[in-house]
Amino acid sequence: MNKFILAILITTLSGCSTGPIKTTNMAFQPPILINQTPPALASHQIRQHSILRMNNRNASNEIAEQESLLPRIVRNIKQGVASWYGPGFHGKKTATGEIFDMNAMTAAHKTLPIPSYAQVTNLENHRSIIVRINDRGPYVGNRELDLSYAAAKTLDMEQDGTGAVEIKVISDSQALPQLQQSAATQEKNVYLQVGSFGSAKKAMKLKNKIAANNLPEPDIRSSTYKKSTLYKVQIGPINSTAKANQLNEQLAEIGITDTQFVTESKQSESSRVTM
Repeated sequence: MNKFILAILITTLSGCSTGPIKTTNMAFQPPILINQTPPALASHQIRQHSILRMNNRNASNEIAEQESLLPRIVRNIKQGVASWYGPGFHGKKTATGEIFDMNAMTAAHKTLPIPSYAQVTNLENHRSIIVRINDRGPYVGNRELDLSYAAAKTLDMEQDGTGAVEIKVISDSQALPQLQQSAATQEKNVYLQVGSFGSAKKAMKLKNKIAANNLPEPDIRSSTYKKSTLYKVQIGPINSTAKANQLNEQLAEIGITDTQFVTESKQSESSRVTM
């Protein structure tokens, strides 16, 4: 009897092992891992998240502002040794393409934007002037700035040749009032110089171009050193920043963008060039 039951069990198990395995007809669906909507936050939780994001943003802005402030100060205020250049370069082109005038208040620097303005202070006598950066240099030793002869003389540096200075970069709008104040003490005026040439014909051509576009007619002033004569095309005198801005906008419309403020003696008929 026991043998008979055992035979039945063996037969049954054998049949199960060789028969087909039953599977479900339902397709397998993997769990969704993206685009799930998170549970709604309570109103106080939303406020906390908003405040946290705002604080983080304000902190980031404050850090960025502080990080940008130091490089800006270092970039706009420099100290170093200044020298000057004059007769050997008078009448030659500067890095801006304009003609170097050793009697104008200009300077050369290796990296400052050209053209741009800077306030230069002699650290020994504390005299200050405004110069226009219109050239590259100096490339001698560790010098920071190369002044025109006129700028060096005003700072009382022409005899020694070099001196310790502080250089502070300023905008055009900052430069003009200081130039006007300085000019008033010297009985001079500030003009907007729109070009300088070694040729009177080129200066007259620019003058006529400006006058033909219903702009204030410029004057041409000549400056001679030894055998070199410069012809400077100037509009003015300039009495306000608003007037200067308006003139520069009008000049830019006819393709004249390389202008500068210059301090000159008041124009007289004898100093004007006519053809």
